[in-house]
Amino acid sequence: WIDVAMPTTAGSRISVQRKKKKSRKPPGPDASLKRRFQSRLLKWYGSYGRDLPWRKTSNPYHILVSEVMLQQTQVDRVIPKYHEFLDRYPSFEELADARVSDVKRTWYPLGYNIRPERLHSIACETVERYGGQLPSEEEELLSFKGIGRYTAGAIRSFAFNEDAPILDTNVIRVLHRVFIAKGDPKSQKARLWQLSEALIPRGKGYDFNQAIMDFGATCCTARSPSCRRCPMKSFCKTYPFDQKSRSATVRHEGR
Repeated sequence: WIDVAMPTTAGSRISVQRKKKKSRKPPGPDASLKRRFQSRLLKWYGSYGRDLPWRKTSNPYHILVSEVMLQQTQVDRVIPKYHEFLDRYPSFEELADARVSDVKRTWYPLGYNIRPERLHSIACETVERYGGQLPSEEEELLSFKGIGRYTAGAIRSFAFNEDAPILDTNVIRVLHRVFIAKGDPKSQKARLWQLSEALIPRGKGYDFNQAIMDFGATCCTARSPSCRRCPMKSFCKTYPFDQKSRSATVRHEGR
């Protein structure tokens, strides 16, 4: 009888252990908080969203060019170069046919010259493997050298209107301040990716992602966030942000 009962007990223990392991996953925001964040962010975006040229197109090539240019470069520096670059190289085919040295000259003075090289490489691969049409599948996008998880998400969201999560510096700052507050956000990337995905309202990935990037760039800024006029202040875990010490006072969720 003991021999017969032991496997059942061990199996129960294993089952319990598995359940415990599963329960260690950090919980996401509750449904009410999630809805408040979504609605307030989209309402804020309707009033304060930036008018940017790459938001007037869904062309995957144009979106890719803008995303690569915006890496480590301020928006106001990118806008004139974005127009110039597309005038010179209006398609994947024409960029692929150009010499890398010419592409670099057109790119100047944005800097980080590995970026035009990578962009040229992506254009060549797109023409060779996909007939000049950038794929929309995440796995295929990530197979390109120079397209990481953020850029793949941005292309899927802004060019193909998919509810794909993104996580850049601005998004990391907003999500960490509002929902987490504790610890170093750089060490919590997995949790932040999960949060970014969980918060997207179904069918509104484009607007939501544009909104959260703008919110981080203009309201929830790194050094001097506009906490007093922030629509999230009633439940933000780092409100009020201490601008003098550049630290935050952690508090519990509000109403």
